[in-house]
Amino acid sequence: MLYFYKQLLQDRTFLVILWMINLAGTIYGYMWYETQLSTTPAKFLIFVPDSPTASLFFTIFLTFYIFRKHVPYIEALAIVTLFKYGTWAVVMNLLTLIADGDLSWQGYMLIASHGAMAIQGLLYVPFYRFKRRHLVVAAIWTLHNDVIDYVFDMMPQYRSLNIYMNEIGYFTFWLSICSLGIAYYFVIKKNASITYFN
Repeated sequence: MLYFYKQLLQDRTFLVILWMINLAGTIYGYMWYETQLSTTPAKFLIFVPDSPTASLFFTIFLTFYIFRKHVPYIEALAIVTLFKYGTWAVVMNLLTLIADGDLSWQGYMLIASHGAMAIQGLLYVPFYRFKRRHLVVAAIWTLHNDVIDYVFDMMPQYRSLNIYMNEIGYFTFWLSICSLGIAYYFVIKKNASITYFN
């Protein structure tokens, strides 16, 4: 069974299908942010669409991996941001459901798609090839993004949760630390001893 999963995750046809799904999701994600981006100061534009940028990093990783190439900085950014923003969006939509007592079909779609984001980033852990310096850059990007979001008020908008922004900012910071810790433990510390995919 483990051999089957190894082969599936490395299969070129599967990789191309996954690439197309992530590219489509990335484009849709940027479109989803269109309203917020239209009122965002230009200097903050790159930091606002968090989830589509995360899936863009993974799409770039897949583009190279299909041809058995590695892009360590992108790989580090991909695993950290996919897990972080995938988990974040699932939690925010569940909190919206609790706060409002209801959730639109788009909300359930976001839970499913962002849950899949977090999972797919972790599935490819054995195939990432990045080191501490690459993760340091991902850490700077990720934590700087938190500052932009919660110090300069550029965070994604969930209207019913606006009164909890301080708590959400605190949660997001520690989610960033958790995501970086996962990347360090499973890629940098453990990859050398993984036999699962060797």
